[in-house]
Amino acid sequence: MDWTEVKINIDTKDVDRAGDIAQMVVPYGIYIEDYSDLEEAAWEIAHIDLIDEDLLKKDRSKAAVHIYISPEENPAEAVAFLSERYNAEGIAHEIDMSVCRNQDWENNWKEYFKPMPVGNKLLIRPVWEDNYNADGRAVLNIEPGLAFGSGGHDTTRLCLETLENHISPDTELLDIGCGSGILGIAGLLLGAKSATGVDIDALAVKTAKENGEMNGFAEPKFKVLEGNLTDKVTGKYDVVVANIVADIICMFTENVGQFLKDDGIYITSGIIDTRESDVLAAFEKYGFEVVGRHESCGWLCFETKLKK
Repeated sequence: MDWTEVKINIDTKDVDRAGDIAQMVVPYGIYIEDYSDLEEAAWEIAHIDLIDEDLLKKDRSKAAVHIYISPEENPAEAVAFLSERYNAEGIAHEIDMSVCRNQDWENNWKEYFKPMPVGNKLLIRPVWEDNYNADGRAVLNIEPGLAFGSGGHDTTRLCLETLENHISPDTELLDIGCGSGILGIAGLLLGAKSATGVDIDALAVKTAKENGEMNGFAEPKFKVLEGNLTDKVTGKYDVVVANIVADIICMFTENVGQFLKDDGIYITSGIIDTRESDVLAAFEKYGFEVVGRHESCGWLCFETKLKK
């Protein structure tokens, strides 16, 4: 069976952000072509200054991110999801798809996704791993598929660690852009009363529901909606979490207050540190105060509440 290679062409100046976003939404691993510092890199890595002429002719202003989609998945959905995130971050891009022959490496990425403790109470366990010791932690079984959210990326981990401090038996949780459903399921495992996830992507909705059922949660305790932000959401929640991108968070913050209960907490992540000032300005504009800030590897997570 054939895999699909997806090549995302971007400007060199955007390569780090583009690579981070590709790694966020595609679990199989990536590789990046970036020739902007070819001579320096060749010397530092191989201690040589003789470089193939074809390499020297490469356009130094351009870079490419390569990802691979398995034959069981839908490449068009993955590309649409990536393109949406790049557009939200203002990253100019062109995407090409081509067929590549199946080889034994098609599941090799799974070797690097092992059961991992997160925070003080959770263990994230990929469904193909049976050799693990929960050590008293609640086990969250996850099959990410093409939906963002395996727990390994800093943005998701920051959210999971933050959620621990805001879950009680009465907590009603709303997850905007729920991806694999990992945050809502984690909230339930931590003891929340209910969790609702919403995602614009049908594949993510399907994956989230399947992950919920795998962990023993279905409607009405765990509800997953297909919609754009809150257009299908009703009611008020104790915790609203949005692990998406800066531009969407800035836009969503205008309306999130109507879905928060009194003294509710609004948790945001997926924010690259270069966009911090934009997100803080949105919080201020729409009446939120920051009560917690968390950072890991250039990604930010905020805890905010409406000002009284």
